[in-house]
Amino acid sequence: MKKIPPMNRKMRDEITIPGDKSISHRAIMLAGLGNTAVEIENFLNGADCLSTINCMKSLGVSVQNYGGKIFVLGNGLFGLREPDNVLDAGNSGTTLRLLLGLTAPQNFITTFTGDDSLRNRPMARVINPLTEMGASIVGRNDNKNLPITVLKTSKKLHAITYKMPVASAQVKSAIILAALYADGVTTIIEPAPSRNHTEKMLKAFGANIETSGNEIKIHPAEKLTAPKKIIVPGDISSAAYWIVFATIFQNNGVTIRNVGVNETRTGILDVLKMMGARIEIFNRRESGGEPAADLQIKTSRLHGVEFGGEMIPRLIDEIRWRRRLLKVKLSFAMLASCASRKLTGLVRLSMSSTKFPRAVSKRPTTR
Repeated sequence: MKKIPPMNRKMRDEITIPGDKSISHRAIMLAGLGNTAVEIENFLNGADCLSTINCMKSLGVSVQNYGGKIFVLGNGLFGLREPDNVLDAGNSGTTLRLLLGLTAPQNFITTFTGDDSLRNRPMARVINPLTEMGASIVGRNDNKNLPITVLKTSKKLHAITYKMPVASAQVKSAIILAALYADGVTTIIEPAPSRNHTEKMLKAFGANIETSGNEIKIHPAEKLTAPKKIIVPGDISSAAYWIVFATIFQNNGVTIRNVGVNETRTGILDVLKMMGARIEIFNRRESGGEPAADLQIKTSRLHGVEFGGEMIPRLIDEIRWRRRLLKVKLSFAMLASCASRKLTGLVRLSMSSTKFPRAVSKRPTTR
């Protein structure tokens, strides 16, 4: 039995959070489509994001990694080159799915693989719309699994109107990247809003993307103009632990610097405020199209609330499936000692890539 002693000292007054993984991926990819040097600060040097760096380097992009600071120099939107070898996405579904979209319009062949886990994850949801646009993609298990090869195309991809059967930021992003090279305006219709990091960053790079409700229109691009510097905001999912801890631990105010406050990711803040948490958002700014801010959290008296439905997709990283048991991340588990709460609408999570079992939909309430 492991004993955990009580904390006998106060929390730090100021905390800095590692960079957001989703934004780190996209910063590398989009910077590689420009033709001017881009400095990326607070980049998350995790295995998944390093897979993206390695793949982009194989596609002819210059990437220099100095820890949390990255320098990227691409050859322009039409300057990617055929890789000398198979691209290994490791365990990164984001790397694979987005690069499938990026390589689909290219006039060269690209083959992808990954680790054991990624090779068994389904890719048909990405391949199907890209094929509808005119891409030629072949893979194992009837074009569903890695290894996957994107064959070269001598014609522009077709613009399509695609109604997504399931909301997915990765699938949507793959279509958006491919649509930059299409012969007309591509329209994507989502069943529900998903993360919009790709749209926001592309707009910051000068791409013509229109959003209206759940509909996104992507105009073909002639070039992308990269900003000189992108500061990746801290991952709000990583910040969630500290945000919750600061609400329940006696303190005079804890400040968390440079937290991403993208509206598709801030469900944790909204739920905590519903519970009575004293959270102040200040010093708002933007870099690479992404909003960031500093948060100040004070000790709060929390109360139980009920939430679900539309809130759940904005909390997708705060609720995870692991080893056949539904585990609520520490950010919510810590609340159990402070307030009763009821989560409804977990049935929505059964449609995500985490593959929640039928038991979740049968018992959608967790106490």
